[in-house]
Amino acid sequence: MNPTEKIKRAFAEWEEKVLKPVLKRFPERKERFTTSSEIPVPRFLLPEDPDPDYLEKLGFPGAAPFTRGVQPTMYRGRFWTMRQYAGYATAEESNARYRYLLSQGQTGLSVAFDLPTQIGYDADDPMALGEVGRVGVSVSSLEDMEILFRGIPLEKVSTSMTINAPAAILLAMYIAVAKKQGADIRKLRGTIQNDILKEYIARGTYIFPPKPSMRLITDTFKFCAEHVPKWNTISISGYHIREAGATAVQELAFTLANGIAYVQAAVDVGLDVDTFGPQLSFFFNAHNNFFEEIAKFRAARRMWAKIMRERFGARNPKAWRLRFHTQTAGSTLTAQQPENNIVRVALQALAAVLGGTQSLHTNSMDEALWLPTEKSVRIALRTQQIIAYESGVADTVDPLAGSYFVEYLTDELESRAEALIAKIDEMGGAMAAIEKGYIQNEIQESAYRYQQALERKEQIVVGVNAFQTEEEERDLESLKVDPEVEKRQRRRLAELRARRDNAAVAEILARIEQAARGDENLLPLFITAVERYATLGEITGVLRKVWGEYRPSI
Repeated sequence: MNPTEKIKRAFAEWEEKVLKPVLKRFPERKERFTTSSEIPVPRFLLPEDPDPDYLEKLGFPGAAPFTRGVQPTMYRGRFWTMRQYAGYATAEESNARYRYLLSQGQTGLSVAFDLPTQIGYDADDPMALGEVGRVGVSVSSLEDMEILFRGIPLEKVSTSMTINAPAAILLAMYIAVAKKQGADIRKLRGTIQNDILKEYIARGTYIFPPKPSMRLITDTFKFCAEHVPKWNTISISGYHIREAGATAVQELAFTLANGIAYVQAAVDVGLDVDTFGPQLSFFFNAHNNFFEEIAKFRAARRMWAKIMRERFGARNPKAWRLRFHTQTAGSTLTAQQPENNIVRVALQALAAVLGGTQSLHTNSMDEALWLPTEKSVRIALRTQQIIAYESGVADTVDPLAGSYFVEYLTDELESRAEALIAKIDEMGGAMAAIEKGYIQNEIQESAYRYQQALERKEQIVVGVNAFQTEEEERDLESLKVDPEVEKRQRRRLAELRARRDNAAVAEILARIEQAARGDENLLPLFITAVERYATLGEITGVLRKVWGEYRPSI
């Protein structure tokens, strides 16, 4: 059978088995898609010339190897989830920002927590001094979480929470709020980042040593597979790896190597890859090199499908799919001529959409200067909406497939990333490579080379090392966090501890300590603890007592 006939037969089978069931359940946004000149826009296009590698390398959207997308209709069915990463000061102020963004057309929430919350300290802990509410919202107890989502029906929104070391505890709080709202927790949709390996590599908000940290992650996998099946239990993050200075190849390789480590850890404790696999998600950076970024996203899907099928023997096609959130590159934002950042973000967002992202956060133009204002956040959200509703790029699936350049880059990124993963495998896997400092050193070398290229002007950043202007005092409005926030949070915690049932709190904390020394799943205990208004710091304090804290050796 010649390649063209083989593709036609496979296409007919895909239409019958993959496309038709999806269209029956989820019709496309329009009956007819056309250009502004009334030229019909096909759902997607196949190669006109015989291509013997087409089915193996590209295939059809919504089917292995998923190079062309994880859904058969992609954005013709519905647009990606439009998120804006938001959270600052108190739960009340962040709640107001969330409700504002939802009123402006945002379709999902993305929660930024302050530094004390990220590393498991309450707002009144001496370690939190001066940091409460600064870079995100302060959440020390279920009371804070209740206020954070007041008036927002959790059963009807998708929520992403950028939290890692104490992710299981914050998820427990979210579930407890949903239960108080009367929601069916089986219908909750969203993501916790929950990716501790990249914290050891690039970000630094770790608490516990690797082994118990991985135990918290696999406990979460198991609990959610049974009780919260629509929740993404981890967002395996290349974003922070890229922000630390990695190249696109390194971001791809190190992220998937971490994904391999998580899947292996779950399999090692007896979990079924076909059950927890569909709840894994990824988080990538959309950087400046437009075509390389598009190719990176396409290569990632193809590589993950192969990894799950061949390395782990997954049989469920939903476990083969690499679904991902994208954020535009914070490291590319400049304090000089900050309005230029609007253009950078638009190009990066467009690359994410052309690459097939499932959700997207667009950075605000002023983030190199301060926390984003409502105006700058609105511009960032409007950027996504203009791409979605005005550009036409969402009307066909994988529009750059078949481009000689894009397919070349996709293949090159895949082969180079596979070589790096093979090297990590030889070291014993991602955790061993982290402990040896290999991944960190590779990223540092790349960051150094990029800085040298900037200084030699081999790499131009408009407004920074070329096309500078004499800038007068900026007329941009800024957002400042009131120093009183910390005092208010301290008072709230004192009042909470005075009125709760402290004997019940002590009892559940003792049970958590006992369970942490054994192998009982900790998620149900965390839910009970937060429902009794045990605080984040009290729960992590018990775990610190049992497991200790991580101290890097390099």
